[in-house]
Amino acid sequence: MNPLESQLHYPFGDTLPAAGTVQEVAPGVGWLRMPLPFALDHINLWLLRDGDSWTVVDCGVATDATRAAWEQVFAGGVTLKRVISTHCHPDHIGLSAWLCERWQAPLWMTAGEYAFARMMAAGLPGVDGTAAIPHFERHGLVDSAMLEKMRSRKNYYASLVPGIPVSYVRLQDGHSVVAGNHEWQVIAGFGHSPEHASLWCKTRNLLISGDMVLPRISTNMSVFAVEPEANPLQLYLDSLSRFAPLPEDVLVLPSHGKPFRGLHTRIAQLRAHHTERLAEVEAACVQPRSAAEIVPLMFRRELDAHQLSFALGEALAHLHKLWRDGIVRREQGTDGIIRFSSS
Repeated sequence: MNPLESQLHYPFGDTLPAAGTVQEVAPGVGWLRMPLPFALDHINLWLLRDGDSWTVVDCGVATDATRAAWEQVFAGGVTLKRVISTHCHPDHIGLSAWLCERWQAPLWMTAGEYAFARMMAAGLPGVDGTAAIPHFERHGLVDSAMLEKMRSRKNYYASLVPGIPVSYVRLQDGHSVVAGNHEWQVIAGFGHSPEHASLWCKTRNLLISGDMVLPRISTNMSVFAVEPEANPLQLYLDSLSRFAPLPEDVLVLPSHGKPFRGLHTRIAQLRAHHTERLAEVEAACVQPRSAAEIVPLMFRRELDAHQLSFALGEALAHLHKLWRDGIVRREQGTDGIIRFSSS
């Protein structure tokens, strides 16, 4: 366990639910762990007892392995009353249409997340896979082999999210979702995705944090082609303040990693992490640097096309915060590449 993790408390230790099984984390609250075909190889889903059925928070991606795990859960007697998606990323909404149709259950999510999911599933211009290519080229990605690999990902989102329900119930910040006899307050967050919904149950001292607060890894913030002037890191850091009223001993149920206690300790760690990264990036920009040139500073390992797309987006998010804060300048060279400089 690394030093930062040792500052957190993991009440279930190393116990993890096997695929297709449900582990109880509190009375009427179940933990599912579904496989992912990425380096980040799992997602946690949460079942909330809701009368004689269940509300599920997040869905998993549309793969045979995830469907098979779900079938095993259903064979164990679980039926669904409602599907909640914290946000539009494939691992959180991929099987939403399949689950909603199977159980005639409504999809609940925020308007911003639902709209983006529909746009990306439809492959609309600007949010389809190919939109990233000129965006990344402007920010210094010149490796032709890597660019070609990224072009091959044109239908990547749709391959993991083959459909989105054609209607939904809107979640909004501050509103409550009632599951069984318990209210879960929506805490909207920004920066990682358009309008991420975390859920806090005060009476049970539980927080379903989604991707906003993770115990081992930092949440990705990226500047995407569809919003090229965005400042997602600032949005994310501002959003973390929304968790300030919650108690330190709240049991955090994250989308990746293990349930833990130590919410404010972890938030302080995340803030310190980004402060350090910003300082590193600022120091590198004593000479003009593109986002592609910043990636090796922030990610000191070999990256595949999937990982590089996130790494470039995150490098750009840190550069944009420095730029918006007036710490670095942004200029586009005669070669068309955008560079940032503190000199």
